[in-house]
Amino acid sequence: MGMNLSWRRMGASLLVTAVGAAGLVAAAPDDVATTGGGSGLVTTWGAADDIAGGSLSDMTVRNVLRTSVGGKDLRIRISNANGDQPLVSDSVYVGRQDSGATVVPGSSRRLTFSGSTTVTIPPGAMAISDPLPGVVPALTSLTVSLHVVGTTGVITAHNRAMQHSYKSTSGDHAADESSTAYQTESSAWFFLNAAIVEAPRPVETVATLGDSITSSVGTTIDTNRRWPDILAARYAKLPEPRRLAISNEGISGNRVLGGVAKAGSAGASALARLDKDVLTKPGVRTVLVLEGINDIYAGATTEQLLAGYRQLIARVHASGRCIVGGTLTPMGSSFVYTPEKEAIRQAVNTFIRTSGEFDGVADFDAATRDPADPSRLAAAYDGGDGLHPNDAGNQAMGDAPNLDTLRCD
Repeated sequence: MGMNLSWRRMGASLLVTAVGAAGLVAAAPDDVATTGGGSGLVTTWGAADDIAGGSLSDMTVRNVLRTSVGGKDLRIRISNANGDQPLVSDSVYVGRQDSGATVVPGSSRRLTFSGSTTVTIPPGAMAISDPLPGVVPALTSLTVSLHVVGTTGVITAHNRAMQHSYKSTSGDHAADESSTAYQTESSAWFFLNAAIVEAPRPVETVATLGDSITSSVGTTIDTNRRWPDILAARYAKLPEPRRLAISNEGISGNRVLGGVAKAGSAGASALARLDKDVLTKPGVRTVLVLEGINDIYAGATTEQLLAGYRQLIARVHASGRCIVGGTLTPMGSSFVYTPEKEAIRQAVNTFIRTSGEFDGVADFDAATRDPADPSRLAAAYDGGDGLHPNDAGNQAMGDAPNLDTLRCD
């Protein structure tokens, strides 16, 4: 929308305002709050559940997320999916991030769950907040602050988020808009699973299912340079009926085959987590899968990996959605590389490009490879280990998918 947007408190609603020469003015008339034609729930931000080590006791965690599409009536999904005891919180607040752990003054709002400010989430379960009235703009960084009552057991979290979150000193600091109590930085999102908004009916969500390359390890932390963020910014420039939301479901080290969630792990396999991390998120229309290098490293054959892809395809199709295949990016100068493993990567990419079994193709390999040696990342895109693209490489990846292909019309 091209405006500097902020939240202001007025009664029980969130108002989107723009700061300009004439002072504070109302949101643009094409904003989602005033668009006709009905609306539906979409996931404007998402993360896949993993496990963080240790425990938390009587403290507040402040997570920072960035929306993809705008919408109204924000809901937050909190996860205890990997927990081994109930997660209890008596104070959850949402605000707009100023910088670091600081919240824009006056923007903090309390969430309720089934009308209560306290929520108890059993092990293996999730909870969705009541809708928070008002409008949430696109491409905006929000804080979600949650006070933990008592001591947690196993912590459901998303590791290597490429975004700092913050832990407080003891006590409930969820409503604090200053950063004073938040003395400890972390690289994980704690308990935060999805941000959900009501958006106009044509808007749906693309879930990017992958590993550390989709989590965008190798990009600059706190700058939203992940390739799914670049993709979200491309959609934000389109007219509203053509926009799509993005939910990033990458887990560092993840595989299509094998793997279980445990502390310090690479999460449950894509096959094991497809339903929970992707298909249960509201509004998901398309699954964009970029995963398999870790399987190749672990010893999977071409046939085994293609069988895994075919199961993902079958299950996504059975759910009434479409699935787009992302070609595996180069690994030629990384620890993964051997000539035999490179042959598997090439065979997998040929399948993705030519089999016709996916509903479309996003050619990340072509976008990032070195023309002089296609087994390697282009030098300008190498994050330093020959495997993970840097900021520029993620820009190239985010620019690679055809926006209409992901719409799966």
